Amino acid sequence: MVENRFEEKGHPFMGEEAPENLLEGLDKFSPLQSDSESQGYQTATTIGDKIYVIGGSDDGAKLSMNVKVFNKLTRIWSIPTVLGTKPVPSKGHSAVLLNNDRILILMRDSPLNDGTWFLEVSTPFVKEKNKILGTEVVAWSKGVRGDGPKPIVISGPSGVGKGTLISKLMKEFPSTFGFSVSHTTRAPREKEVDGVHYHFTERSKMEKEIKDGKFLESASVHGNLYGTSIEAVEAVTDAGKRCILDIDVQGARSVRASSLEAIFIFICPPSLEELEKRLRERGTETEEQVQKRLRNAKAELDQGKSPGLFDHILVNDDLETCYKNLKQTLGLDETADASHQPSMKNYQIPLCHSISKKDKKILIHGGSNELGAATPTSFLLDASSLKGGAPGRTRGPKIYAIDSLIDSLNWIEQL
Repeated sequence: MVENRFEEKGHPFMGEEAPENLLEGLDKFSPLQSDSESQGYQTATTIGDKIYVIGGSDDGAKLSMNVKVFNKLTRIWSIPTVLGTKPVPSKGHSAVLLNNDRILILMRDSPLNDGTWFLEVSTPFVKEKNKILGTEVVAWSKGVRGDGPKPIVISGPSGVGKGTLISKLMKEFPSTFGFSVSHTTRAPREKEVDGVHYHFTERSKMEKEIKDGKFLESASVHGNLYGTSIEAVEAVTDAGKRCILDIDVQGARSVRASSLEAIFIFICPPSLEELEKRLRERGTETEEQVQKRLRNAKAELDQGKSPGLFDHILVNDDLETCYKNLKQTLGLDETADASHQPSMKNYQIPLCHSISKKDKKILIHGGSNELGAATPTSFLLDASSLKGGAPGRTRGPKIYAIDSLIDSLNWIEQL
């Protein structure tokens, strides 16, 4: 049984104090026995009539994070289709069942920022892929502490002023916002750099990744595929910036249907007549192109009013007024130009540890740690507010260090 020493000693806490409701009843934590059993470098987690075995070795030597499923009714082993990027094997791992739809994986002797993973086995994303692929599916998702800044989806008909509004945001808040790098199957043009202007890829590879659900939206343009991958958006968020997605209404609908949590904003003109006036004043389109854009605009304006699609609708009657309303919608002021992502210490998951669970709170109790006595070896992981998920990141887990050993006091600090 894990020893629980969480009582407050009357001393000031470092960082943010763990909420009292997290500390109540911790003496009732139960050590994990039936949920997950570990043998060597494998864990076996039982969910209903299935046992999910994670880990093992390839050819009896090299460690792996492979997944096998044993059906207790049919007594048959199966190798599922594995989506997402799986973690690199470490010196072993622990497995904890959450919500009966995913397994928390903690990589032993790994930094918390790199060692917290989730294997989804029955989430909505996995169930959808089960139906599409017609086979057993599991999906990996990396755990990221904190919520991270939400991406922003900005849609609206051509000529409404989206580009101008986004340019103003980028100019005033250069370190707050960022753009994701899109993928395309077309060949690079002169001076275009892979990973900077586009992620240039092969058609077969991109088609497979679209099928696997790795893209938020995609389209075929002049025979070439273009699209925005979830990983490209997550990379901007990982850097502490808010990713801006300038996409059409259909693309916004695809993003809304994904696991990515974003703020959806629709920019509309005061009237179709005003939009036509702006398109003609640009002088960049032929009459045929103007009429086509107007037809598309009418359809987008109708779709933009669909219930539950957009969180905010802004009318761009006057550019400066609309920009002011956009900043208020995003919670910005004239001085805000900072990352939303707080800095958090990156402690090590102990090589030797035991795990106990109560509801969605997991106690990780360490024995020894290769980094020395100055590093906490016990942690409380609160998984009650998870967001996102495969094929992107799982955000929201909160981790608190227990027994930091500073002045030999039992202090609790939030990482």
